[in-house]
Amino acid sequence: MAVEPGSRRRAHQWLTEVYAEQAEREALFETISGHEVRPLYTEDDLAEWEPERDLGFPGEHPYTRGVYPSMYRGRLWTMRQFAGFGTAEETNERFRYLLDHGQTGLSTAFDMPTLMGLDSDHARSLGEVGVEGVAIDTLDDMVDLFAGIPLDRVTTSMTINAPAAILLAFYVCAAEDQGVPPEALGGTIQTDILKEYIAQKEWCFPIEPAMRLVTDVVEWCAERMPRWHPISISGYHIREAGSTAQQELAFTLKDGFTYVEQAIARGLDVDDFAPRLSFFFNAHIDFFEEIAKYRAARRIWARQMRDTYGASRPESLRMRFHTQTAGVSLTAQQPLVNIVRTAIEALAGVLGGTQSLHTNSYDEALALPTPEAVRIALRTQQVIAHETGVTNTVDPLGGSYFVETLTDEMERAAYEYFARIDELGGMVEAIKRGFPQREIADASFRYQQEVDSGKRVVVGVNEYRLADDEELELHRPDPAIERKQAQRLEGTRARRDSAAIERALGALKEAAASDRNLMPHFIDAARARASEGEMVAVLQEVFGSYTEQPVF
Repeated sequence: MAVEPGSRRRAHQWLTEVYAEQAEREALFETISGHEVRPLYTEDDLAEWEPERDLGFPGEHPYTRGVYPSMYRGRLWTMRQFAGFGTAEETNERFRYLLDHGQTGLSTAFDMPTLMGLDSDHARSLGEVGVEGVAIDTLDDMVDLFAGIPLDRVTTSMTINAPAAILLAFYVCAAEDQGVPPEALGGTIQTDILKEYIAQKEWCFPIEPAMRLVTDVVEWCAERMPRWHPISISGYHIREAGSTAQQELAFTLKDGFTYVEQAIARGLDVDDFAPRLSFFFNAHIDFFEEIAKYRAARRIWARQMRDTYGASRPESLRMRFHTQTAGVSLTAQQPLVNIVRTAIEALAGVLGGTQSLHTNSYDEALALPTPEAVRIALRTQQVIAHETGVTNTVDPLGGSYFVETLTDEMERAAYEYFARIDELGGMVEAIKRGFPQREIADASFRYQQEVDSGKRVVVGVNEYRLADDEELELHRPDPAIERKQAQRLEGTRARRDSAAIERALGALKEAAASDRNLMPHFIDAARARASEGEMVAVLQEVFGSYTEQPVF
């Protein structure tokens, strides 16, 4: 049945006629977030839409269509594959492998003890050293991690939060060993502690002193590391914990605004630090929803930074973000199908305007990826970049009735969450009261109910199953790594100057009890070969530790 040209109402009449006897189909258009996706979108859905206000041009406020005028016609996104396992030497080999195969930036995965501020020989580190990432205890490890890689010619991302300031100090000192000053270093350290309390649960200190450390990093980088992003405000882990796209958008942006407020309260000028803030989003499997999420995020950030926080530099208004395809969408069943999922998610990130991208490997639901799986993941990005033609024009989906309507809906949902969080006293207080944690838990439960009932199809899991899945050759951690790393740490301790260590840790403790910026003290302690665990322990003597209150 044809739609009459120029008739907006005719489309709705058409829908009524076509679906009059198919009411049961409506269930197919409802997503986990509870909003309904209609069978057809028309210009009626954008009746209150103002293209100049809501869309604009690429590289111009409100940046809905992208943060740069030429986007990928001028420069492709950075292909930054997440890597880390075993010892520093082993991860260095993987870094070199990825660079040799066309990766354009490094992204470092640390093991669980490092993420938790524990040394490799700590009792709680047993069984986890080098398993899920690289083990880094001292500056010696960081030097070996980047041996032979010129740090003034690559950009490095480091995914670490509670002890981020310590790992940044290690990195700065490792660059010094190469003769590279902090001013020449480009990259990102995550430092997003709020999402740890919300979702990932890797913390070392109570919320208030942890927020102080975040601001210390922002302040120090604004003065000493002009090319460095001191925070990568992360929605990725919020989404991996089971949130909806709307929750990921809202909680991530509210975290970002909270960091901005903290820095302004410290006395920093917003335009001195805001240009170096970056974001990290998930690319999930609902293709158009993810694209709309990125577009709404840019628009909200630009508006709030200008109108609420008084930023005036265009660089302060541009939300630049890294994207990683959804680990939680990967299945252990029929793992080769994950290549398809990852390609679709990566394409959503590209069409959504990401500045850098990690594509997951097909075997990651089972183990750390093998070199072959990593290569295919990287090739996925290269095919999108060079073969599909999607980089030939900026924001090819801009103006789509569906995409623009969905972008508006994402924006409205985010502001509704902002209002609820503000009623609770802001993001820190909302976290203490368990609000975002409960919202995510409820969304995750609803999602699993849909999978279990069959309402939501997951190929290979609840539909299209095989009696026997294909066998894959998997990466197996070397059980000797833990012993080797502990011996390495013991050797560093034996060689260092005990008096210098005592002075450095004493100065760090004294500074922690004051209001001084701790970054210079972390760097001094790193140079003396203090371990991460030793520095964290000293801070815990001053700050205390944190225990989460159950919210379920």
